[in-house]
Amino acid sequence: MTSSPASAVGSSNGSVDAALALVARLANRFGTLFPADVTTDGHYPPRPARHGEPEGGNTDWTTGFVPGMYWVASELSGNQSFLDAARSHVPGFVRRIDQRIDVDHHDLGFLYTLSCAPAWRHDGDRTARSATIAAADHLLGRYHEKAGVIQAWGDLTDPLEQGRAIIDSLMNMPLLHWASRETGDPRYADAARRHAHQLRAQMIRPDDTTFHTFVWDPATGDPMAGSTNQGFADDSAWARGQAWGIYGFALNAQLTGDDELLDAAVRCARLFISRLPADGVPYWDLVFGEGSEEERDSSAGSIAVCGLLEVARLTGDPEFESVARHILDSLTRSYATRPDSGLDCLLQHGVYDKNRGKGVDEGNLWGDYFYLEALLRVERPDWVPYWLPAPTTTDGRVEA
Repeated sequence: MTSSPASAVGSSNGSVDAALALVARLANRFGTLFPADVTTDGHYPPRPARHGEPEGGNTDWTTGFVPGMYWVASELSGNQSFLDAARSHVPGFVRRIDQRIDVDHHDLGFLYTLSCAPAWRHDGDRTARSATIAAADHLLGRYHEKAGVIQAWGDLTDPLEQGRAIIDSLMNMPLLHWASRETGDPRYADAARRHAHQLRAQMIRPDDTTFHTFVWDPATGDPMAGSTNQGFADDSAWARGQAWGIYGFALNAQLTGDDELLDAAVRCARLFISRLPADGVPYWDLVFGEGSEEERDSSAGSIAVCGLLEVARLTGDPEFESVARHILDSLTRSYATRPDSGLDCLLQHGVYDKNRGKGVDEGNLWGDYFYLEALLRVERPDWVPYWLPAPTTTDGRVEA
């Protein structure tokens, strides 16, 4: 990306206004189509044609962040146009799960927790509810009973991917807990609970850094080995993975009341905090420190803000909220995009996959979504994230 980091966007309200202007620009540009995962020189191109879908189609793992931003923007602003934009994506997600378009992976939580589940929460949309349950069913179908984990990618019989789970998957377990609450069937939550515990036991190292992926023998359930796909090395701490650990374990602790999972979130958080540079925004791998010429990952920072705020809420420890606000302040001052810049992304200077040269020093959809969620959390501390259950009326809608 050729532009320099944005200068201060002012107060919290100024940051919110700037972010909302950029979300509106995204909605106006793409309508019911989807941008690519990452920007090119600060601009989102249309999503490439894949999996039999045309350009701008609903494919891959990141499309849920688009309606997710619209739902969050509607709550931040009360603007009907954002609500309309969020609702307009529901039919496409219904079609995606009905026709099984690119759904053979663990990311169904990212897709449906942020698209169809909010439509049920806000509107009592029963078609959206049915699609979300169907997504949970499909995710549950990836569960290896003996290993106690949900396989990340690929065919369940693929010898290269069998029994492999990844740290990101913690963020997808709320979909399974949601399905148990909605259906009364405990199998979803039971699988999610065991999966989270298996990751706690094997993916957090003794020094509290985390593996990106870990493989269990699906036949015996024995743990085998950890590795990385996107971190610097198998034994380093990929920054976004550590941030997924903070937020993911915290959400699973909130959903289960399990102190061991909360302890896992705290361990991930303290390690993350200990490796931060002065401005609070991590390098793309936590092995790098001050003075490194490596790129920062603003998306890891925005995920961590949400996770740290959740850990602060669960533990009552003000340190976690203090660090979260420091990171968020730095993001708004030095990484957030000004609406008059002509760029599309809410946050600049993210990293998707440094090892493959993908989305390096660019904006990305998950960074933008979690930045917006972080702003909403700070503006409305009583807001209940879509990842967690909210008080509802008898028809499923959230109480006023």
